[in-house]
Amino acid sequence: MLTTFRGYILDLDGTVYRGDKLIPGADKVVATLRKMGKKVVFLSNKPTETRADYATKLMQLGVPADEDDVVNSSFAMAQYLAARSPGCRAYVIGEPPLVDELRRAGVTVVDNPTGPEAPVDYVIIAFDRTFDYAKLNNALQAVRLGARLLATNADRTCPVEGGEIPDAAAMIGAVEGATGAKVELVIGKPNPIMLELACKRMGVCPHECLIVGDRLETDMLMGKRAGMMTALVLTGVTSGDQVEALSFRPDYVLDSIGDLLR
Repeated sequence: MLTTFRGYILDLDGTVYRGDKLIPGADKVVATLRKMGKKVVFLSNKPTETRADYATKLMQLGVPADEDDVVNSSFAMAQYLAARSPGCRAYVIGEPPLVDELRRAGVTVVDNPTGPEAPVDYVIIAFDRTFDYAKLNNALQAVRLGARLLATNADRTCPVEGGEIPDAAAMIGAVEGATGAKVELVIGKPNPIMLELACKRMGVCPHECLIVGDRLETDMLMGKRAGMMTALVLTGVTSGDQVEALSFRPDYVLDSIGDLLR
């Protein structure tokens, strides 16, 4: 049964909600799991909102949550750098929530990677709706001065109400194309680092968890790599036909998160 796990890691975009609309039944699923004593963490690859923003949105949609219930790629990147490269300096292609999360973790974010604060240790690439030629050039100059490339996530698109929009893969492609360098590490999905953080927050082991998401190449692959059971929902970017064409299958395929209790 899908209610026998100790921990539940729920993707947000395309799984719990799509755009500003709650997926029918998502609120009931979360409430029921918590009533049963289960641990629930929400997961997102998007670095364009703070964890507090995500919690507020969930509350507005009828799903009680606070900042500590959310793990996103900004938080994962900040925690990774704080542990592996404390006090590092970075040029960021990303939006203010990512910059704020990095600074909270002790990362020095440099606005001009060729100015008085140069050089920087990393160029961090994320989903950035303000990406432009100036940022691309700054990344090029930083790499020429020795900076390494890291990315929060590598999603090609982001699901929104009515369709999809370009995501971080577009920024990664531009920077790699201009610099000739390659991103050394993508911290977000399908890297299991995010799931390790989620498990730590819940106090459970990976094999005691079920991850629920709408993307095969990120949510499901990440769960497989982490040794978790996986449940794909068809309310996001993946169709049933795509599942049949893959070399691996999720453990469960559900029409929506609402089917988790059935």
